[in-house]
Amino acid sequence: MQLILISGLSGSGKSVALKILEDSGFYCVDNLPSTLLPQLVENINAYNYQRVAISVDTRSAPMLSLFPTAVHQLRKLNIDLRLLFLEAKTETLIKRFSETRRRHPLSEEGLTVPECIEKEREMLASIHELSQRIDTSELTANQLRGWIRQLVQADNSRLTLIVQSFGFKHGIPLDADFVFDVRCLPNPYYDPDLRPLTGLDEPVARYLAAEPQVELMFEDIRSMLVRWLPEFSRDNRSYLTVAIGCTGGQHRSVYLIERLAAAFADEQVLIRHRQLLCRSDII
Repeated sequence: MQLILISGLSGSGKSVALKILEDSGFYCVDNLPSTLLPQLVENINAYNYQRVAISVDTRSAPMLSLFPTAVHQLRKLNIDLRLLFLEAKTETLIKRFSETRRRHPLSEEGLTVPECIEKEREMLASIHELSQRIDTSELTANQLRGWIRQLVQADNSRLTLIVQSFGFKHGIPLDADFVFDVRCLPNPYYDPDLRPLTGLDEPVARYLAAEPQVELMFEDIRSMLVRWLPEFSRDNRSYLTVAIGCTGGQHRSVYLIERLAAAFADEQVLIRHRQLLCRSDII
């Protein structure tokens, strides 16, 4: 059985993620108390369900503290277990609640929306630490669909290296394990012919490949990962997210992420370009 446990902050896109998995053929259960996880999985397994997704969040708050114990019990079973945690920046979540006019699940306690969000972060801290994180602050629903499908299809028996470009002016990704700042490198943005292009375009790639500083930066990042990836694999990590950021997330970071993915082609690599997406479909 492949079992996906989904958790995260209210407004971060959990319902979108669960719908994606349901459309992909998963048997989905929303808002299950943590104490019932092992029992439900054993019952479902008896009926030969091969793909199951379960959402756990603060709506079942009294039982959240038992989640790590439930996960420990599930790891003893012969199943492909994956934990996904969706999050977003506080200002992004506030904006989403304002636009949809939905109430936060913790608002009945008389807290403001920012206070609800911070309390929810604290309540979900133990789940956050166990899971592969996805920062949806800058994502569209279509982008999230693609990322979820990538993670589900990845081989969970080996480490997945996620390489992600981003723009610092849009904020640092919350889900990154390593962040590299390449704003010190020559910027194609100041060339009028290159400005409308991205790091995926050949003229930008030629421009950056001709700069010695770019090659030095790339080699330093590549060498660090060559040295430490085996250690992360031995530590039983399922995912490692490496983010490279430039100012706008269009040129330098995109080019270097593509180079990095090519350099580690023998590994299991997922490529994400956070800023190269349509802004009309934000979660």
